[in-house]
Amino acid sequence: MENNGLAKRSTREWISSLPACILLLSVVIFSSGSDIHNQMLKMGEQIWGGYYKLRIDPQLPTCDATFDVDVRLQEQLLAEQEAPADDDMDLFDEDPIDPAVLRNSLINARKDCGAKHAEFEGLKDRISSGVVVFRSVELFVSDLVAFGLTAQRFILAFLVLLCAATATMTRHHIAMRSMQTQLDHTVSFTLQFIANSMLFISVLSFRGLSHAGGGDVDLPKEILHDLWIAGFGLLTIISAVKLFKMPVDAKPGGKLSHALLSVPLYTTMCLISGTYFALSGHVAGIGIYLDKMMDLSDMFLSVGLYIWVGMMLKETRLASLIFALFKPWKMPPEMLAVVAVVAAAIPTAYTGASGIFVIAAGAVIYHELREAGARRQLALAATAMSGSLGVVLRPCLLVVVIAYLNREVTTDELFDWGIWVFLLTAGLFLLVGLTVNRQSKLQLAPVSEAFPAMVTAFKALVPYILVIAAIVLFYRWALDVKIDEFSAARVLPVIMLGILFYEHITLRGNNNNVSGELDHKGLENSIRSATNDTTSEIGALLLLIGCSVSIGGVIERSGVMEMFPHSFDSPWHAMALLVFILVILGMVMDAFGAVILVSATIATIGYNSGIHPVHFWMVTLVAFELGYMSPPVALNHLLARQVVGQEEVELALQEGDTFYQRHERIIMPLIVMGLSLIIVAFAPLAIGY
Repeated sequence: MENNGLAKRSTREWISSLPACILLLSVVIFSSGSDIHNQMLKMGEQIWGGYYKLRIDPQLPTCDATFDVDVRLQEQLLAEQEAPADDDMDLFDEDPIDPAVLRNSLINARKDCGAKHAEFEGLKDRISSGVVVFRSVELFVSDLVAFGLTAQRFILAFLVLLCAATATMTRHHIAMRSMQTQLDHTVSFTLQFIANSMLFISVLSFRGLSHAGGGDVDLPKEILHDLWIAGFGLLTIISAVKLFKMPVDAKPGGKLSHALLSVPLYTTMCLISGTYFALSGHVAGIGIYLDKMMDLSDMFLSVGLYIWVGMMLKETRLASLIFALFKPWKMPPEMLAVVAVVAAAIPTAYTGASGIFVIAAGAVIYHELREAGARRQLALAATAMSGSLGVVLRPCLLVVVIAYLNREVTTDELFDWGIWVFLLTAGLFLLVGLTVNRQSKLQLAPVSEAFPAMVTAFKALVPYILVIAAIVLFYRWALDVKIDEFSAARVLPVIMLGILFYEHITLRGNNNNVSGELDHKGLENSIRSATNDTTSEIGALLLLIGCSVSIGGVIERSGVMEMFPHSFDSPWHAMALLVFILVILGMVMDAFGAVILVSATIATIGYNSGIHPVHFWMVTLVAFELGYMSPPVALNHLLARQVVGQEEVELALQEGDTFYQRHERIIMPLIVMGLSLIIVAFAPLAIGY
């Protein structure tokens, strides 16, 4: 992208990338602020015992600690005698006041008041200038954290709309096929205009519905309504403008069947759900389900942060250096692909879902495999599968959501079984990769040759390990935060920024990276480039997730699930049907939306049919991954094409002589995940689990 605008920044960078970067950084700052505030409270308590009482100036007690008990006793007894009698007829007369009891009560009240005055004097004397300075900082951080929690919904909504507008402007939404011809462009943006109009009308109707009761609407909700309305109104205008602005690279003509495949998936989902809700007399339906998305704003903001982390990873040498560890062994491409996918399981577990990881790191994996000699079909298969093995490993956010929505399972149970599912899937991938369509000898370099070269390559990784360790230890010791499913989203961006800063210092003046091909951009340019890529990807994925949630609402409200029995006499029959349903859901919904739907509708069928809850959810996760690999949608393949590029996919289609070789990128993942699903679904039933 040429940067000939103000301060050598393009218009897109000023109005899209820069605001998105600020929003993402604000999420990291607000969430880290909570950790900092917790440590400040602990520090205050250690330095000044009972600091929680010193956080605000003590108030002088209004009670009198010097009153005469006997005088006050006589006053209250006299007041009781002079009080007018109650005219109402009572069943029982009130008991007379016992002067001794009243005296003891007054004595205790005077003691309590004296203690309050003594505490006030003690607290007043303890509020030193150091306490005043410390608590002013601590209370500022506290207010910042509270503001961050309140602002989460607005940040998410603004981020979704800003990035969705960017994805629309750059034609970067996720579709079955990229727009190539003039007909593709016309059909795609015509339907996008209709879908965005539906979204605009729906959120406008939802706002009117919230005011229909006549009561006042909370200001934050009112602002959120207006934000959705303005955002989708802007999307509608952009799609209308793009409809009449034909790209110069669009080829003349085109086929209608191909043009329909170029329609973004979010558009198709929106047209389906919008039509359903409109025919049901519930125009506000999509807006309501989008608003429900805000209830999990921290989770979806984490999705945006993970994508940003992946794009920053692409700007570093880290992935190249890791792959350099394995190059001395001269592995056949099939084995290297297995190593790449297995190694990707750990970062996948931290990013939360396979689609997120494919967007975040798929391009790096693909290009490194190609550099190592892997054929395009194999590299595309590995790229699409790169996020599939780690979704069952700790600390995957998706598993946490499952445990949060289903009391029948815990994260520990799911993660313990997830290790075995991971080993099974990795083993099957290795078996299929080395037995089906292996096109090179299974021969490694001698240990005497490969190991010293591997050690040499490892030395280049040591500084990166030290940078990562320093940041992790800082969070652990200074902020008492360990990297897990709850903290990874806010710690990983800091780690990547630290790596970029390290490279900025050490590679300054060095024009080449480890491969000697790419120029080192510098810190600011690297962050800017990563954020440019991030904005379109966030817009494409989060808008797809939002519309996927509304599709889940259509399925839930249409009563489709009520057509199925609430339980089966045989768990085998139940499992066969559930596997089919879960794979279909994986084909048409994103992971988080599908989990919410399954928890509300399908899970109880499995439980009531005698399927163990942990077993059911392991099957669900594997079935979803098979769905993401399965045509006609094959979402993970679409995401792989999104980050790799249409040209590479088209070149891959020209490779191979046999049917399998020409479609290896589709067939290999289907074999691996299909076999894994069959074993995970039915093997436990065979042994009576």
